[in-house]
Amino acid sequence: MKLVKRIANLGYGSRKDVAHLFREGRVTDAAGEVLYADDDVAHADIRIDGDPLDPASGLLLMLHKPLGYTCSTSDPGRIVYDLLPTRFRRRKPLLSTVGRLDRDTSGLLLMTDDGALLHRIIAPKTHLPKVYEATLARDLRGDEAALFASGTLMLEAEREPLAPASLEVLDARHARLTLIEGRYHQVRRMFAAVGNHVETLHRPRIGGLGLDTLGPGEWRLLDDNDRARLFAPPPPA
Repeated sequence: MKLVKRIANLGYGSRKDVAHLFREGRVTDAAGEVLYADDDVAHADIRIDGDPLDPASGLLLMLHKPLGYTCSTSDPGRIVYDLLPTRFRRRKPLLSTVGRLDRDTSGLLLMTDDGALLHRIIAPKTHLPKVYEATLARDLRGDEAALFASGTLMLEAEREPLAPASLEVLDARHARLTLIEGRYHQVRRMFAAVGNHVETLHRPRIGGLGLDTLGPGEWRLLDDNDRARLFAPPPPA
């Protein structure tokens, strides 16, 4: 693939825009030598304004989604793509969110342009645990953990009961819930089914990946070690 098209597909601009970068001498190799559009250069050796190119197709990143942002490309309000470099919204293939966090939920959000990886992460058969921390409007009754773990809880308008989920009580109105599926507004609907209301909801972990030191609105690219951690089985209790 020609360098102009390769760089344009990463969202750095149209082919015309990228051609202009070459004419201005802003595309170089790792040693700082100016590159030309017909040069044959390894992806890892290309620089734009001195910075390495974003990863090619197969990118995976994690974002600490703040409250008030939606997982959409077209919502009239604030969207998660506003928190990333503009070029990420123009990548081909499209950079998509791996599942969704609603506007009123914060926490760890994964994004990728790899369709097979996306489906592997969200597939119920993968059994990838997702951890949520909820602040509730009312005190817990005391029987929620047993009910959520039973695999018999039916949500309104659903045809199948929920898979067993683990509930850890942090205090009377705070709980940590671990799920292996991701139905629409599942955590909020689970607590609604037991007569409670979720006031705040945060997702700190997916699989073996946590937010670590990422603050709200911050993101980072994930490498092979991160991917291995994502799918690593949890340590024995």
